[in-house]
Amino acid sequence: MALYEHVFLARQDLSQAQVDVLAATATEIVESNGGKVTKTETWGLKSLAYKIKRNRKAHFVMLNVEAPAGVVAELERQTQINEDVIRYMTVRVDELEGGPSVQMRKNERERPRRRDREEG
Repeated sequence: MALYEHVFLARQDLSQAQVDVLAATATEIVESNGGKVTKTETWGLKSLAYKIKRNRKAHFVMLNVEAPAGVVAELERQTQINEDVIRYMTVRVDELEGGPSVQMRKNERERPRRRDREEG
């Protein structure tokens, strides 16, 4: 089976519970068609570089998916229909990243820099 990273951006006015329901729905679509979601990460509400459908911010969610191409096509079709999702992108990867993604490790990288500035 092929490996994919599926990232979608949900509208800024949704609650965290509604975003979690969107992620669960995407997981259900993949699993009902014979695929497997190995990891789900919610990156939180982040600012966008430019307005998308009148939104300045969006909830970012990433899914690591292990599935055939037909399952991903169905996931993208269902995501495109959903009005709460303002953008999505699915990328085929050679291997899925173990542990937290770069977005989740971002805060860990920034902390030592602040301490270095205070000492110097």
